[in-house]
Amino acid sequence: MSSDHPPGLDLDRLRRRLDRERPGLVSGPLTGRLIEGGRSNLTYAVSDGNTKWVVRRPPLGHVLATAHDMKREHRVISALHPTAVPVPEPVLLCEDEDVVGAPFYVMEFVDGTPYRTAEQLAPLGPDRTRAAVLGLVDTLVELHAVDPAEAGLADFGRPEGFLDRQLRRWGKQLDASRNRELPGIEELHAALGRELPESPAPAVVHGDYRLDNVLIGTHDEIKAILDWEMSTLGDPLTDLGLLVMYSVPLETPDSPVSTTAAAAGHPDPAELIERYAARSGRDVSAISWYTAFAWFKLAVILEGIHYRYTLGQTVGAGFDRIGELVPVFIEHGLTTLQEG
Repeated sequence: MSSDHPPGLDLDRLRRRLDRERPGLVSGPLTGRLIEGGRSNLTYAVSDGNTKWVVRRPPLGHVLATAHDMKREHRVISALHPTAVPVPEPVLLCEDEDVVGAPFYVMEFVDGTPYRTAEQLAPLGPDRTRAAVLGLVDTLVELHAVDPAEAGLADFGRPEGFLDRQLRRWGKQLDASRNRELPGIEELHAALGRELPESPAPAVVHGDYRLDNVLIGTHDEIKAILDWEMSTLGDPLTDLGLLVMYSVPLETPDSPVSTTAAAAGHPDPAELIERYAARSGRDVSAISWYTAFAWFKLAVILEGIHYRYTLGQTVGAGFDRIGELVPVFIEHGLTTLQEG
């Protein structure tokens, strides 16, 4: 057995659990490495020399009740796997914390590339970049076309009052994580509250849908949507609003927030909105609200990072510049709402 255990994952115990629950699946000693981690859930690539899998578990030393996350993530990919939505095949959910120290799940390893920046997209060239981003819209339409009840997800969220709750939640988040004046942010929050649109029929919402949360294959097709931590039943246009927001180039050089919008060939927001509307049949006339809400949400997230930075709780490159970006996001939110 491998003694080279990545932090937070005992490979011998994982192997024993897989042998018990899925006999014959693993054919040799397991090796593994941490792919990504941090404040978010930890992701590992694990292999027996023939087959590769991915293991997800909550962060080390995490005190929040994240057992719930593992079960929810596993549940949503299990429900979506038989549909047209590309997700990795689930292999095992383990809620027994004695195995690796936290609940975890295992899924197939999907080969593909997550594109996080315009620089990473550049080698594809304009045509392939365009194809990949339009594929992102088409795949979102597929996700929102899934009937939650038919997929066994009728109780996966509380769609009633979804937007109102989201707005309150992010407002509370803002109050809990800032220590400076942010001109315009209360105005943006209040305006969003006044102009709350009426939500369409609820759908399975990803909650963080953007290019770097999908894996793109060699033919520029979407091989898998990843990172279902924020998924729920709710207003599908919140996913579109976020995608549109990430498609607006930020006029800030060396921004620590990655967007791929500046890549040559990247479709503009209007084309993405039009394509979604045409393919989904949904009314997108209130999309300015959803996009402004996405700007607000990101402003709150960035302010939270800046706040922790000022308290000396974050280390790493780029954190010192996050604070400067927050007013840019607030401004974009206000102008988007006015244009709508």
